[in-house]
Amino acid sequence: MPHAIRTGTAALEGAKAIVLQRVDGRGGRVKIGGEEWSARSYVADEAFDVGSEVEVVQIEGATALVYR
Repeated sequence: MPHAIRTGTAALEGAKAIVLQRVDGRGGRVKIGGEEWSARSYVADEAFDVGSEVEVVQIEGATALVYR
């Protein structure tokens, strides 16, 4: 049986992203593939500086929740 192909936002979970604007529990911006997304830290008290590589844990609406 073939594996299900993940599409849309589910396909982004597990993807690497680059921080464009500092990301913390309140917000920020990341680049996933060629697209810019609003982002928030998956763990509320963590923050990621510009240029950091993070991983997309979950997509919530139009916001990527990211983790190192």
